[in-house]
Amino acid sequence: MPKSKRSKVVHMTNVNKKTREHKERLFENIRECVPQYQHCFVFSIDNMRNTYLKDVRQELSDSRIFFGKTKLMARALGHGPEDSYADNIYKLTPYLHGTVGLIFTNRQPEQLLPFLESLAADKVDFARAGATATRDFVVPYGTVSATGGEVPAEHDVPIGHTLEPELRRLGVPVRMVKGRVVLEEGPEGGDAAGEGEGGYVVCREGDVLDSRQTRLLKLFSVCLSEFKIKVLAYWSAATSEVTPVDPEAMGGVEGGDDEGSD
Repeated sequence: MPKSKRSKVVHMTNVNKKTREHKERLFENIRECVPQYQHCFVFSIDNMRNTYLKDVRQELSDSRIFFGKTKLMARALGHGPEDSYADNIYKLTPYLHGTVGLIFTNRQPEQLLPFLESLAADKVDFARAGATATRDFVVPYGTVSATGGEVPAEHDVPIGHTLEPELRRLGVPVRMVKGRVVLEEGPEGGDAAGEGEGGYVVCREGDVLDSRQTRLLKLFSVCLSEFKIKVLAYWSAATSEVTPVDPEAMGGVEGGDDEGSD
């Protein structure tokens, strides 16, 4: 039977799965780093962004960073004294859960800790669905500005009229008045859904944001996600001891099984 000449859909988003060889190579790379470096740090990341992590890698070019694949990292370090790859390094494994990674370095802790904190300073981005709002954001009544009232009116401009349909689709009760997008107070003095004192409430501090809220925040150029690096604990070869930096982070090794890198 001849082959069909119909057009076939070719998915361009296919990615190659990590093979067993890749995982074993990552396992060996972690173990090779243990005797080569003086310190091993476990760090966590809030509001992960690949672009910012790439900056961290570039700044720490004299070190090795492994991120994700927590079960594999735990297996490489060891789960107890009997399979610990170095004296007491297995005591880092309780910190290997969630969005965490390893840094192998010869830099001293008193040098690296403030350095990592400075690297993450002022790195903000638009929040994604599922993130927690770090503050309130309310669009004031009246002519809607491009930043939703985030800057003084004299330094702002009215939002483009082409965005009025999208704002309405996202639940914001706006309408066109003389060519400008206007948010008017409801007849019940702000009792309608989403309305509050002084304007339309997009989010309140502590809210778990959904896709509608994150889209509104992006429309008004409001960044609520702050990229943060937090060191949880570190192991030192000289003392063969693990020093907790954030003891509250200690938990089980169950959890993240994301892809890793080196």
